[in-house]
Amino acid sequence: MRSLTMPLIVAALLVGCRDDPEPTPPDSGTQQQQDSGVAGDDAGVPGDDAGVAEDPLPSGPPVPQGPPNVPEFKPAFPGQTRVPAIQTKTPLQVTEIASGLRNPWAIAFLPDQRMLVTEKPTGSLYIVTQQGAKSPAVKGLPAVDARDQGGLLDVEVGPDYATSQLIYWTYSEPRQGGNGLAVARARLVDGASPRVENVQVIFRMMPTLDSTLHSGGRMVFTPDGKLFVTLGERSILAGRVQAQDVKSHLGKVVRIHPDGTVPQDNPYLNTPGAKPEIWSIGHRNVLSAALDSQNRLWTVEMGPQGGDEVNRPEAGKDYGWPTIGYGEEYSGAPIHQSTQAPGMEQPVYYWDPVIAPSGMTIYSGALFPEWRGNLFIGGLAAKALVRLMVRNDRVVGEEHLLKDLDSRIRDVVQGPEGALYLVTDATNGKVLKVTPR
Repeated sequence: MRSLTMPLIVAALLVGCRDDPEPTPPDSGTQQQQDSGVAGDDAGVPGDDAGVAEDPLPSGPPVPQGPPNVPEFKPAFPGQTRVPAIQTKTPLQVTEIASGLRNPWAIAFLPDQRMLVTEKPTGSLYIVTQQGAKSPAVKGLPAVDARDQGGLLDVEVGPDYATSQLIYWTYSEPRQGGNGLAVARARLVDGASPRVENVQVIFRMMPTLDSTLHSGGRMVFTPDGKLFVTLGERSILAGRVQAQDVKSHLGKVVRIHPDGTVPQDNPYLNTPGAKPEIWSIGHRNVLSAALDSQNRLWTVEMGPQGGDEVNRPEAGKDYGWPTIGYGEEYSGAPIHQSTQAPGMEQPVYYWDPVIAPSGMTIYSGALFPEWRGNLFIGGLAAKALVRLMVRNDRVVGEEHLLKDLDSRIRDVVQGPEGALYLVTDATNGKVLKVTPR
């Protein structure tokens, strides 16, 4: 196991300020990096109609991948990485719904099955029909800092949309001295020239830092009306060291009411000096989030060179970054002395080398019975839709779908009819629909 002197720790941290391997432009093919919180069947116990409860667990070799970046780091328990490869039995049909979107980041469904789609670098929001027609850009959104990993990020339709017409979005907010993730909501005025009215910023990540990296930005509404928001630690040394500090929002999952107020059962509400919105700490850059059928939050976060993690963040728990992990700096310099430490949670699953996750849903639909309860994660570096089969909160099988598209998949959501909808991260980004053939 590697050991570090203090000068080496500081040097390693400084090296790690580099962007996660997200290309600029994002589809240029440079080395890797890097919800649609559709509630799904119980990720631990699939639905009875899935036909898999009595099936034997998968066996055999894992999905083909390169050698680990940090081979001396071993999993903490069997099945924490490189589980057996599985294969979907249902033939798939991929239909292009729309194209011509510039690096789209997220999709959310309106009640009539039209989609809200964000463009990360332009700060534009569009309404896209099932036939592929795209509205003019929605007017009235605030300006974004669109550099690198910033811009307009996630979008969600409010749980009371039928009466309020409220939509919510996350974005990199330009500020004096830098920027930070913000969550805004507004009333959507539909029509030939859509716009938003009464924009309110309901949450601001603090402190402000001058970084263009690791904002996080996924949102998940819970059935009881709470809102989870995932936050990155900004990558640079000044932010990374705050990931486990409860006085900072950086590197956290937060939980708020839709108006931005703080739920009274949040874990740090009565901790002196702590940010009361915090739900869990010790995260790097969480870009995937969804709820299972027990309404438990699952996330996937970006690792550095190795160490992408699936977690199930629970109230008041510490997920270890940057003290523990399964990766290294992009230079090859070490980050962690160990993969485990007292009081810090282990990931449910990790990848080394990384898939670069972005966007996730847990499948609950009827179109693909064999997928019920499975996690689906957009893979940027993997250029795949990554499927994880989960039993009793452990990953038992993995599949990389749609590799033939050769596309960075930025978001995946389950549509109202049970199809999966994807957006591809490219200057000519697309909305795709996956159904049985």
